[in-house]
Amino acid sequence: TLAKGANPGVDVPIGEDWVQASRNFANKIWNATRFAMMNGATVEGPLPDASEMSATDRWILSRLNKVVAEADAFYDDYQFAKLADALYHFAWDEVFDWYVELSKTTFFAGGEQARVSARVLGEVLDVTLRLLHPIVPFVTDTLWTTLTGRESVVIAEWPTDSGFRDEAAEKEIELVQQVVTEVRRFRSDQGLQPGQKVPARLDVTGTALAPHEAAIRQILRLQPEGDSFEATASLPVAGATVSLDLSGTIDVAAERKRLAKDLAAAEKEKAQAEAKLGNEAFLAKAPDNVVDKIKGRLAKADEDIARIQSQLDTLPQA
Repeated sequence: TLAKGANPGVDVPIGEDWVQASRNFANKIWNATRFAMMNGATVEGPLPDASEMSATDRWILSRLNKVVAEADAFYDDYQFAKLADALYHFAWDEVFDWYVELSKTTFFAGGEQARVSARVLGEVLDVTLRLLHPIVPFVTDTLWTTLTGRESVVIAEWPTDSGFRDEAAEKEIELVQQVVTEVRRFRSDQGLQPGQKVPARLDVTGTALAPHEAAIRQILRLQPEGDSFEATASLPVAGATVSLDLSGTIDVAAERKRLAKDLAAAEKEKAQAEAKLGNEAFLAKAPDNVVDKIKGRLAKADEDIARIQSQLDTLPQA
């Protein structure tokens, strides 16, 4: 928390919410390391050759080395707030929320690929814990010694950038992230619970997404389509198409009614904003910041109308 607020020349009051966020981050590191240990993560022996790794493994190692170089630069320049932010988002967003989730199907399947990913996950956690140690000392030391079996991270060597980069793997995983993010947004818009299973067809044959179909399905809770599958919504994204069968999962009539109400409210907001911006007497008297605020409301209303109309278009007829 103190590192997060350490902007040179700026006094930042430390709020309880900051401390709670740091506690949650420590919990996240703990749980992710526990998951890794349960799935055989190790630091023993050299890393497997890149040819043996999945695109997901190569992606996280490429990102890891970039973050090592970035962290070094921030430490050297005493930019602790920027350092804390960079490591927080790398650890939470990329390692825990993406790499661990994408790798679960590999670990569940077992075999040689699971062994390779376990070594990669061990490497990523080893380096990440060492990078975090100066600003998250006690939790990282406990977890690092558990992971490595060594004496203390305090006397461990500082990690170095190995130079490994894989731009192709990074672009491939970006496509996976686009698909997952878009389908998650659509599910949320339709009022589906995160854990609710939905029959789906993934048209990914011949694309870079094909090797990741099992992981995408697992993350998004997408079931195989089955004999009675009927696509009621199709989402073209990242060169692929995800078709969902929402029949039986939502009350279409109630959802249409809710969306129609939201659309009417957005259209009313737009009309009010346009009326004010079209009133010359109002514009002559209103301060610039007030006019800018109304323009922002108009832009937001336009976005809401487009989003809601898109949701209505993808819903089956009641």
